[in-house]
Amino acid sequence: MNRKPLILVCNDDGITAPGIRTLISVMNEIGDVVVVAPDNPQSGMGHAITVNTTLRCNPITVDEGPQLEYSCSGTPADCVKMAVNEILNKRPDICVSGINHGSNASLNVIYSGTMSAAVEAGIEGIPAIGFSLLDYNWDANFDACKEYVKTITENVLQQGLPEGVVLNVNIPDLKKEEIKGIKVCRQAHGNWKEEFEKRVSPQGEDYYWLTGQFVNLDKGEDTDMWALENGYVSLVPVQFDMTAHHYIKNLNTWNL
Repeated sequence: MNRKPLILVCNDDGITAPGIRTLISVMNEIGDVVVVAPDNPQSGMGHAITVNTTLRCNPITVDEGPQLEYSCSGTPADCVKMAVNEILNKRPDICVSGINHGSNASLNVIYSGTMSAAVEAGIEGIPAIGFSLLDYNWDANFDACKEYVKTITENVLQQGLPEGVVLNVNIPDLKKEEIKGIKVCRQAHGNWKEEFEKRVSPQGEDYYWLTGQFVNLDKGEDTDMWALENGYVSLVPVQFDMTAHHYIKNLNTWNL
């Protein structure tokens, strides 16, 4: 009898977020699920880890189901480290992170706590996927995500992923029948035009609120932004080796 795969589920929106509850329900159809997720929202934390304060990680029951769940006081990357080293004491067959409330396409992957959990799993040698839905609302409808989450997860379990590669999956905010399918693509080149909105607290103290608008500078039709704007689920293989290999030869010509 074949063993069910052991699946680690994480996120950055917090363990009670509707996105991770949807992800857990899909993963329960595939394997044995262990959830280790933040006890409060950790969006935009990138690959931060906790080094100067204590970490707490306690069993919790959020809803009925066969999964085991743990609520962690740390970041998404902390959750993966805690799962592998303290809770599971072994590497799971796969780690899935999300489903994030909002886009992690293009440059957003750098800031994403959702993707940092997937990347941390990849560093540990675990096949990993980050899933996001392009709807920032807490009460977003994740029904259209389920089919794609299950299909991509099962393919990774069957095919595996090369060392150093994790998958970044973004799903357009469309009805199920409106989504055209999955498109394998590259990360679009874009950036954020940001500003800090200055405000005054009731106590008369100045404070700032970060605002901004994403600008897509990439006109290619092979990017995640193009796929999402045209009704496709985008699937981007991401590598966490940040070496600019193509520039090493140039650097070796410098007078160093």
